[in-house]
Amino acid sequence: MPMKYQRGNVYLKGVKTKKWYGKFRVYYKDRSGQEVCQTKRVVLGAKSEMKKWEAEKKLEQITAIANGSGGKTSLALLADDSVTFGWFVEERYLPTRRGRWRVATKKSTEFEIRRYLVGKFGQVPLRELDPFQLQMWLNKLAEKFSETVVRHAYVNLRAILKMARKLKFLSENPAEDLEMPETREVVRPIISAEQICTLIDGVENLRDKALLCVGIFCATRASETFGFTWKSYLGDRLLVQATAFEGEFYEGKVKTRSSKTAVPLPEDIRPVIEAWKKVCEDTSPDALMFPTFGRGRRTGKKVPFHSKNFLRCKIAPIAEKLSIPRKLVTFQVMRRTLGTDMQGHGSLKDTQMVLRHASIKTTGDIYVQEIAESTVKAINSRTRAVLAARKNVDDQGTPETGSNGLQNEAQASGDMLEKKRAVVVEINAQTDSGHIHIAEEDVAKKGENLMIREAVLNNLETQRAPMGSCLRIAAS
Repeated sequence: MPMKYQRGNVYLKGVKTKKWYGKFRVYYKDRSGQEVCQTKRVVLGAKSEMKKWEAEKKLEQITAIANGSGGKTSLALLADDSVTFGWFVEERYLPTRRGRWRVATKKSTEFEIRRYLVGKFGQVPLRELDPFQLQMWLNKLAEKFSETVVRHAYVNLRAILKMARKLKFLSENPAEDLEMPETREVVRPIISAEQICTLIDGVENLRDKALLCVGIFCATRASETFGFTWKSYLGDRLLVQATAFEGEFYEGKVKTRSSKTAVPLPEDIRPVIEAWKKVCEDTSPDALMFPTFGRGRRTGKKVPFHSKNFLRCKIAPIAEKLSIPRKLVTFQVMRRTLGTDMQGHGSLKDTQMVLRHASIKTTGDIYVQEIAESTVKAINSRTRAVLAARKNVDDQGTPETGSNGLQNEAQASGDMLEKKRAVVVEINAQTDSGHIHIAEEDVAKKGENLMIREAVLNNLETQRAPMGSCLRIAAS
């Protein structure tokens, strides 16, 4: 154990210039958790510049920092150079955390930790990590990768070093004050109603059509959709009781407790499910609703789809033929689209219940791309306030426009154009000089407004023959 009240030893050394030197012990913890002691020597200062008691006080401070935080040395053992970041992740952090993660979470999280964190700091001793180094690396990561990658790296790094501090491998957590940097804007696309209808009509296989309808109109997660069994189908709702990931079925495993909430099944979708149920080979309670055939060791068995294989092989080719971008044909886009569309049909709480989020903040921040009505009113009010200043130009002899002058001018311009196109001026007059004919294209050339009519009439008055004239203006 480290000496609780270690003060070290101060001594003089030197021939021409005498200096105070300090000697003390530093205690480390190796990979096996055993205590390792090393003797350190430091220069405290020249004898001419400080007294011995000042040198002893300085050494005490150095000793405290080397063995732990605080004015006195801590009982915590620092990690030695053999305890690298990579060793701690593989031998301590991941074995401790794996039991808490779902299969999908385990695969993605371990991949991200090994690629971004261990790949960068794997050979660095834990005690050599410092806050500045970590923050600079995180900032550079934000320049190249999306918000999701950077935020996961940020969260994982803090969690790993927090555990290292808790297990006494570090005296302080260098990631405690890390800040999440600004990242590239995330584009979260949605699929339009026209594209949804076109895609559904293009899918001919009844099983695939039913599965797609559940994903689009019930907004279930991919793992939930492929994990549905016929006992989950209750006619007007679906119960999430299991999940499927990469073709493997996991009974009783769901993402969160809120995921077990019943999923309402729209009335217009129920006939599609019923039609599939009539032709499905196995509709027993424990049978999968949307099965595929197994391969290899599972040959002859009905197994869940691999979600990426289903979309790539069954849906993506149809979407490409229909000119629907492949990036829109994902279960996450389907969930986001429903969340966004729901703002016009219900409250944010209704959307949360449909998406089954534990926190309404997740619903509002990620899945519902909502523009509040108050925001629309505010921007309209500000625009009208600015345009209201255009009333002042009326005093200068220009046409009156009002607070919504841009709209009035645009409408007037549109009306004028339509009248020019619709009005056909055809003037036939019997005069001594002959026959006069003015057609639509002549009107468009000779005037920018309908004042051409007055000019034509005035011209006729001067050329009118005693027999009279005939004027016909036809508008459609």
